[in-house]
Amino acid sequence: MRLSRKAWNNVVIFSMLIMIFFLNGIHQKINPPAEERGSMPLFEQQSFVLALGFPGYKIERIGTSWRLSADPQADWQAQPNVLEALITQWQESELTVTDNPGLPASAALSVAQFWLAGSELPISFQLYHQQQSYYLFARQSQRWFSISKAQAQQLFAPIELK
Repeated sequence: MRLSRKAWNNVVIFSMLIMIFFLNGIHQKINPPAEERGSMPLFEQQSFVLALGFPGYKIERIGTSWRLSADPQADWQAQPNVLEALITQWQESELTVTDNPGLPASAALSVAQFWLAGSELPISFQLYHQQQSYYLFARQSQRWFSISKAQAQQLFAPIELK
């Protein structure tokens, strides 16, 4: 069987593509991307928060101010300036990335959900407590952060922590 010049060109092109994909795959296996360590912000710098939800509470942006909607039995109340400070605290927080502490998803103390401009789905953060340590799990990025009790109380102000 004889191949024409055009057919040989196609064979060479496809062979080179396969080799490129193969070598790229080996490169990723040999040198996996380094896991980011150290202090990281929870949000990208340009994130624009539209709403923040806790169990029983929802904080929504109304123009340039914030409004709190809560379940009737909820006891935490806050003025718009306190709500703005809470949102700012979340946006400016930089936490230390840590290894997975191996906590079950059902052990979460609380959850915070953020609705950002330009995103269809909310961004979710789950708070965990284990042996005097607090952890924050960023669901979308699958990262675990270590967090102090004081930081946890500030970020999860509506929720009473043990």
